[in-house]
Order: sequence, then C-alpha cells, then structure tokens
Amino acid sequence: MASEISLKGWIETDGTLLTTEEIARRLSGGTEWLTSCGGEFVLTWEDGCARDQMGIVPGKCDAGVIMEKGVVTGHVKPEPPRMPLADAIETAVRLRNSEGIVAFSGGVDSALIAAVAGLPCVSVGTEGSHDLCHATDVAGEIGLDLIGVTVTPGEVEDALKAVMKVIPRVTPVDASIAATLYFVARWAGENGYSRILAGQGADELFGGYSRYLESEDIERLFRDDFAGLSMQSARDQAVANLFGCLFSCPFLDVRVVRAAEAIPADKKVFGGVRKRPLRKVACSYMPQETACYEKKAMQYGSGIWKVIQRAARKNGYKNSVQGYMNQL
Repeated sequence: MASEISLKGWIETDGTLLTTEEIARRLSGGTEWLTSCGGEFVLTWEDGCARDQMGIVPGKCDAGVIMEKGVVTGHVKPEPPRMPLADAIETAVRLRNSEGIVAFSGGVDSALIAAVAGLPCVSVGTEGSHDLCHATDVAGEIGLDLIGVTVTPGEVEDALKAVMKVIPRVTPVDASIAATLYFVARWAGENGYSRILAGQGADELFGGYSRYLESEDIERLFRDDFAGLSMQSARDQAVANLFGCLFSCPFLDVRVVRAAEAIPADKKVFGGVRKRPLRKVACSYMPQETACYEKKAMQYGSGIWKVIQRAARKNGYKNSVQGYMNQL
C-alpha cells in the first residue's frame, strides 16, 4: 500500500508527525482518521486524495476535502485543544522545523519564526536595501544563521517575467511580492531545500496592515482579509513550485488560527500599534525594540518594488506599473 501513496507536504495528528508507513496502515482501515489531521499536504492514493484544511499545498482537490473515486466522502477539519498563543506558535513551528530554511526580513513575523525554528535564514534585497541591512542587525541580536542574497535590477526583471507566467492574479502588488519570494525560493532550490518557513497569515490574523488603524469596522476587515489568504497562498506556492519548494506557514496552523480568533479585534490593534499579541510573544525571544519594530512590506523593504517602478518608467510607463506588466 505504501508504494501506492503519494504525499506532498506533511501530515500530523495530535501534534505527532505521521510517516508514510503509518499513513498507509491507517488508510487500509478507511479514511475517517483523515478528518482530524493537521499539516500541510496533498495525499493521493489509488482511488482517492485529500488536502489540508487551509489548502497550503496545491492539489487537484479542494482545500479540506477527502475524495474517493471522484466523490467527496469527508472533510479535513482538525480541532486540537485551544492553547495560549505562545504555545500554539511554538507547536506550529516545531512541527515544521525538521528541515528547511526561514524566509527572513527582520520583521517580527519572520523573526519570531526564526527564533523558535533554529533554521538557517535567507534574506533578499537589492544592494543596500533596508531589509538586507535590518535583517543582518536582527539576526545578530538573536543569534541567527543568516544568508543574505543581493539581487540586481536585471535579475528582478527576469524574476518578474517568470512569476507573471505562473501566479493566478497578475497585479503590481501580487507580482512584486511574487518577484521577491522568487529569490528566496531560488536560493532554497539551488541549495537543496524543499521547505521554506514563512510569516504569511500574521498580518491577516493579528492586524498587520496600516488600514487596521483606520477602519471603522475592524471585525469585518479581519474576516475579509482572512478570506483572501487562499489567493495569496496560490500565488506564493506557484512561485515556490518553480524551484521544487513549498512555503510552510506556521501562523496558518489551526492551533495559531484558533488562538488568534479567540483574541478580540480591539486587543490586537489599539493605541496606534498593530499585531500587539504577536509582539508580546516575540518579546520572549528578542529585544522589545526588535519585536515592536514597524517594518515595510517585503516588496518595499527589499527594494524590489523600486526596481520595478524604474523599469516601468524606462520602458515608457511613467505612471503605470500595470501597463509595463501588460507589455511584459
């Protein structure tokens, strides 16, 4: 049976990772056990398939679905015990840190993951960019093994062309983020890594965007942003797949999601500070100044957005990055 199984990603139950042999043994008795499994996976066998609840790993079946002989026979919906946010994050990272690297910008999201994971970190940016400099400083503060990847304008344009062919929605924001992630995934693939731990989901769960400070209906904003994560995941995984990698997302672990949802919105963002609960946890791993540092989004901090803007102007699109992308 094991030889008939294909597992992309990883599966866990009750905080224990399952081997392919254990999965085969369990499948021989049916698929009911899959309904309570966590992890990031697409599992296929002779006449069926299953995919993780959040749909982190791309697959032919819908997120959170178990199918047998083309028919939906169940849904993956793990319900682990509720736990404090700090414990949830530590468990989520522990389940993912058996291999891989951390996509590291020096912001609180990636710094917290890196501090818990103890894996090599990779930061990307143009020469002299904010992220490369800040990541170096933060890595030194908390004792991380950091690899800095400096990219040239020509490489950015090549990356932009490559990601535009595979991402599901081609907008300036999506393409610039994808182009930034491209260089992390490229480094990982070239150096034999298939898993990249990343901070996706933190902004949507804890209120990381500036609009959270201005919204009159912050609860709705949280719901809408969380609903949009599936499109972001499809974008990011399409980029990673170019190099045979997957982005692994500790903050989208069901334990972390449940812990975050239990915190009222007005406790996540107030007093002009975003992501307060996450920063509080991070203070156990790094200086408070680092945990509370407000950092720009990756496409800006890395300098890659500025390179794309310059390329657009150079090609006659002074006020339209979208027009430049349409030309490409």
